[in-house]
Amino acid sequence: MKVFIGGIMQGQRQDNQIDSQSYRTQITEAFQKYAPEIGIIDPWALNPNSVNYDAERARHTFHTMIRKVQEADLMIAYLPAMSMGTAMEMWEAYNAGVYIVAVSPFIHHWAIKFTANEIVSDLETLLADIENGRLPQLVRQQSLVDQPAQAD
Repeated sequence: MKVFIGGIMQGQRQDNQIDSQSYRTQITEAFQKYAPEIGIIDPWALNPNSVNYDAERARHTFHTMIRKVQEADLMIAYLPAMSMGTAMEMWEAYNAGVYIVAVSPFIHHWAIKFTANEIVSDLETLLADIENGRLPQLVRQQSLVDQPAQAD
């Protein structure tokens, strides 16, 4: 059972810096506390110094992380602002049948509205859904859907 954490990194920045990634820590810690059996796929945690990668390594990392969402049972897309990379991850997840929960105020934006299975308004709501067990249960259900049928 795996959750992929997608979300704004460079967003609308014009420099080579990264927006705060504290949301990833909060989401990861919530799953570790309330559903420790669920694995986390976090592109930032896997590549914390990626802004310093050379072009070849950056390209490989970008394409690899976009495809990695297919391994998840649930994708969380944190979008307090627009993110082209997250949109690509959402498209990949959508095409792979991965359940997508977007965290965003952009409820009318087509790229979010028509790929996400649900949209929650803010991080606090998402964290409450982890704490109250709703999202961990959803991950468990999605994981079962992906399991091959068992012979009697």
